[in-house]
Amino acid sequence: MATIISLVDTTTTTNQGKPGDTVQINGTALSTTTRVNFGSTAVAPTSVTATQVTFVVPNTAPCSGQVSVSVTSSAGATSNALPFFAIATPTTTGLSVTCLPAATGGAVTLFGSNFLTGTQVGVGTVGNVAVTPTQPSQVTFTAPANPGQVGTVSTQPVTITTAGGTSASGTTLIDYYLTPAITSVAPATGTAGDQVTITGTNFVGVGTVTFTDSAAATATAVFTPISPTQLVATVPGGLATGAGTITVHTCGGNSNAQAFTIT
Repeated sequence: MATIISLVDTTTTTNQGKPGDTVQINGTALSTTTRVNFGSTAVAPTSVTATQVTFVVPNTAPCSGQVSVSVTSSAGATSNALPFFAIATPTTTGLSVTCLPAATGGAVTLFGSNFLTGTQVGVGTVGNVAVTPTQPSQVTFTAPANPGQVGTVSTQPVTITTAGGTSASGTTLIDYYLTPAITSVAPATGTAGDQVTITGTNFVGVGTVTFTDSAAATATAVFTPISPTQLVATVPGGLATGAGTITVHTCGGNSNAQAFTIT
């Protein structure tokens, strides 16, 4: 009678895998095998020798959990059974941050399920990052920079690959932002309450406009976005007179410090 010694998923090299994987059944007296019993599902073998039978994990496999695997011969005799563990496909549900500077990337925690056998996180066209999750529902990684970015904002899908497959692309997204830059302010001087037009590039998703005075004190200004290249800010009160600067902050980071004199 046939005896099974081991089960090896050729993708994971263990007795764990997912639907579509090829599994090797190693044993003795296997040459008359006509059927693989994958739990309650009968599967036709893809190859048969005296010491090895291969089959493909069926799509009817459970999402996760232990399945008994045995073989049945042409004479109707069934071998011993060994366990095979079906690994669930990972899913992603969200991120700890929604945007990153394109120039540097940064630390991100990905949330979801079935992460424990994860090997890498993919960030769209930006690149892949090796990971070793220690929790089934989250993993922290450093997203790479996106130096080739052209547009102000580049939206990238975030996925994770495990022994159970790769999570669906497009369900979890992160935005890369180019660093804003100021080219001019008009007027270049003003007092509290005055409005200043700031011109530059990558003024998308502006979070703060900061005025710094001659004593290096700072104040956040009320501002109105006009376009990706222009915004209007109101000079805040409480700052010392004299030469200072203006900076604009977005998810892409801080702009250059443009000269501005408070009168």
